[in-house]
Amino acid sequence: MQNGKPARLYINEVATRDGFQMEGRFIPTADKVALIDRLGGLGYAKIEVTSFTSPKAIPALADGEAVMQRIQRAPGVVYTALIPNRRGAERALAAGVDEFNLVMSCSETHNLCNLRMTREQSFAQLAEVIALARAAAVPVNVSLSCVFGCPMEGEVEPATVMGWIARFAALGVAGITLCDTTGMAYPNQVQALCGQAIARQPALAITAHFHDTRAMGAVNTLAAIAAGIRRFDMSLGGIGGCPYAPGASGNVATEDIVHMLDCMGHDTGLDLAGLIEAAGALEALVQHPLPAQVSRAGVRLKRHLPPLDFEQIVARAQGRGAGG
Repeated sequence: MQNGKPARLYINEVATRDGFQMEGRFIPTADKVALIDRLGGLGYAKIEVTSFTSPKAIPALADGEAVMQRIQRAPGVVYTALIPNRRGAERALAAGVDEFNLVMSCSETHNLCNLRMTREQSFAQLAEVIALARAAAVPVNVSLSCVFGCPMEGEVEPATVMGWIARFAALGVAGITLCDTTGMAYPNQVQALCGQAIARQPALAITAHFHDTRAMGAVNTLAAIAAGIRRFDMSLGGIGGCPYAPGASGNVATEDIVHMLDCMGHDTGLDLAGLIEAAGALEALVQHPLPAQVSRAGVRLKRHLPPLDFEQIVARAQGRGAGG
């Protein structure tokens, strides 16, 4: 809340990229398209459709072009994709991507493990992609991994994070996503770092991306809102994760966080009932239980029938009362 008033928030769905890339089972192209089309009508600000990484590197998303070209574009929804390099950018432009989402880590060790490059090598490669995007009038968002901590290096200094944000801002990117890649963030850290990023780069669209590895995804979301963040990545059903964080769970579950925010009076623009139904469809696709809670338990005021012998229970209770 800001000045005591609930906030208007903008939610980005990442299950169809960040989530699907971690699944062992290949999701058929037609099923991916059908799910994205379903999500497009639920009120999202953005949907991260796929990745244009090499199909050999991420075979789960080898059908990126086909998915992007076959989806039905809902008015007002930005259809974004992860772009790793110039070749991926060229493929994405041909497929009609609305926005490039670029990724590098604020941790040198994590960047080497995840991208097989130093941070400087990543920056040079992404600068080339940004130039290509600007020439094509396609906006760019940069997702910075491990801004709240690295599972191999430990703490990541806020000054390091701010330095990378400033370097990308100087290249003309439209937005930055602050990623809690392995679920290491905690609320007062989140509030301080998010507030600093907003204060230093007021022209950038700042997004927060949390994982629920240590069950702090919900409270970290509230801390980010308190700092002024209005854009959030979430994953339907809570699927996703990071291959370089042993035991790490997936992203915060869209339906769980939206349910909490709705209860608090925030406007997410999302259809919660539609999210829960979509989570059921997703569970059928991935063929395993989803970690999300609300899609199992239902919303807080979901009603349940009393026991079949409830009338007898009432009668016995009344009988006790009458007998003094």
